[in-house]
Amino acid sequence: MKSSPTISVLMPVYNTERYVAKAVDSVLSQTFTDFEFLIVDDGSTDNTLKILQAYASRDARIHLTSRENWGLTKSLNELLTHARGEFIARLDADDIALPERFEKQVQFLQEHPDVVCVGSALDWIDDRGQFIAHCPMPEGNDELQRLMLGGISLLHHPCAMIRRIALNQVGGYDETLPYAEDLDLWLRLGEIGNLANLKESLVLYRLHSQSLSHTRQDRLSSDALEACQRAWQRRGIQGEFIRQSEDHLVTYDFWLQRGWEGLAGGRRDAARRCGQRAIALKPWGRSGWKLLLASLIHPFPGSKLV
Repeated sequence: MKSSPTISVLMPVYNTERYVAKAVDSVLSQTFTDFEFLIVDDGSTDNTLKILQAYASRDARIHLTSRENWGLTKSLNELLTHARGEFIARLDADDIALPERFEKQVQFLQEHPDVVCVGSALDWIDDRGQFIAHCPMPEGNDELQRLMLGGISLLHHPCAMIRRIALNQVGGYDETLPYAEDLDLWLRLGEIGNLANLKESLVLYRLHSQSLSHTRQDRLSSDALEACQRAWQRRGIQGEFIRQSEDHLVTYDFWLQRGWEGLAGGRRDAARRCGQRAIALKPWGRSGWKLLLASLIHPFPGSKLV
């Protein structure tokens, strides 16, 4: 009889009452069902804990703990000490895993023993869960490592599935880099094995103003630089930090680009929402109004609402 699950899902949660139910539902609805779901409520002050307690009472795969606030990185290491699965899957409490995510990532890792961590492409959604745009990712180890050594992490943490033995081998998450814990981990994992992304989108990644990536840009950049400098030293190379401090939510060009991509793909509603975001950031900018107008009046054969 099998004593441990194939996957341990790690989800630290803090004040996400608006989104956490959909995140939990997306895990419980996976086509691959051999997992344990480790959740820690990291000192939430809203109704998050009550929502999680209701789920835990209905599904024995959920192991829920609650305590004072420690922060994301310490919480991940705490959950890791309890994990029993061969693979570690991450998901944030404001994102959504698509139904076949676990199945496809487990199959990939089983077929590629040289890969210690696999992510995927993702689809951006807004705070209401509405589609914004598709976000492809580099798939191969060489390209991923090149970008990461420059500070650009294109293996998104909520999409990651990691071999637990490899994660323990590198010492888990570095709590001295709480705002670049994922980039630092990928760099260390990349020194003992290969990294990869699957081509298809397996996660809906939510962009909203309360997200960590939106509220801590300066610290994100400084921690990323430190993670890269440590990696350069470990690997004995002269690296170049090419990361730019950029927040999608406050970047006018990001919303314009996503909007025109959506319009070209017949996603009229997504284009309209992107135009509205661009206008909110720069009401005097002609390009945002042009995008909004185009989303409202231009005919596109076979266009569809998202």
